[in-house]
This record gives sequence, C-alpha cells and structure tokens, in this order.
Amino acid sequence: MNQKEIKEKLFIVSSFMDSTLLNENYPMSVYNFCKKNDIEEKTFYKYFGSFDAVKKMIWQSFYDNAISLLEKDKDFRDSSPKEKLLSFYYTFFEILLLNRSYILFVLSKEEKILNKISDLKTLRINFKAFATELIEEGNTEKPSYLQHPPKIFSEAAWVQLGFLLKFWVDDTSESFEKTDQAIEKSVQTAFDVFENTPLSTLIDFGKFLWKEKFVSS
Repeated sequence: MNQKEIKEKLFIVSSFMDSTLLNENYPMSVYNFCKKNDIEEKTFYKYFGSFDAVKKMIWQSFYDNAISLLEKDKDFRDSSPKEKLLSFYYTFFEILLLNRSYILFVLSKEEKILNKISDLKTLRINFKAFATELIEEGNTEKPSYLQHPPKIFSEAAWVQLGFLLKFWVDDTSESFEKTDQAIEKSVQTAFDVFENTPLSTLIDFGKFLWKEKFVSS
C-alpha cells in the first residue's frame, strides 16, 4: 500500500469516527457518509466492504499502534513474558485514552464488553496470538508436566483484556490510576496462576475488586 492509499484509508477511518461522535450514532449509509465527507464511494469500497469492516479496522489499529511502539523499545524484546504483557496493557490503554470518546460511545452501553465480539474480532485474533507467544515463551522454562496449554490460557488472557476494558470505561479516578492498579494486580494474579502459586495474590486481587465494586461505587 503506497502513501496515497494509506492516507485515503486513514481519512475514511477518522471521518467515520468523527461522524459517529458528532451525530451520536453510526452513519446510516455508505452513500450518505461519503457525500458528507467528500469521499468517492469507489474509494470507500476499495478499502472496506462495509461499516463493520471499518469498526474492526479501528480496534485493529489500536492494537497495531501499541505493538509498533513496543517493538521500537529495545528493552521490550529482552523482557520477561510478564513484563511484556504489562508493557502491552499500559501502552494499549494510553492509545485508547487518545480515542476515549469514541470507545465510550461503542462500549459504555455494554454490560459485557466481549458482547461486542463482531467489532473486536480482529483484535481478539491478534491479541490471542500475542498472548500465545508469551505463554509459549513461559513454557520453555518449565518441565513438560508443568507447561500450560496456550489455547486455554490465551483465551483467559482475552477475558482479562475484556475485564480491563470494562474497568477502564467505568474508571473515574485521576489519571485512571485505578485502571493502572487493576492492570498490575490482574497481571500479577495471572502469572501467579501460571507459576502455580495463586492463593495470596488471588485473595489480594479479590479484595481489590470488592473494594472497587462495593466501596467506591
């Protein structure tokens, strides 16, 4: 894809997000959307078959941007799986913050974030692949009888990301510091389970969730 095509595609995506927020609703038709944003229909269909494809692309771009930033960090390459997952979450949520208004529109009405599986399908595929790599990396240091199945644990990581998204959507703390705490505690819990030493951390994480749910609300 050349620079002209990249700009055209990004313009469609940004116009879609702006249109959605300004009208507090998704565009009703490709024809109307293109007319209002001075985009030729054939240009839209060159890159996207429908608005659903645009929605998937938006979430995919959040993931791609996070990974791109991490791959430029030499320290990230040499980090442990736990540190890599923490770095991903912190970077990913910084990118989400730049697009919080759009994400709140998409997710705030959902009690269960993962119900938006259609929009998040591409993100799910790529994140689970990333989680699988971390699990396999962790397994290399374990005897075979202690290794964990990547398929099951990558799905658990996806559920964890859904939990953190919901937590972030509802978070009203200064600088989203409670989300940072949730990231740290949930990742610590996940890796304690991975290392087969879960009890104390599970209790600590449970206390944190109980406090946020019943004390702070």
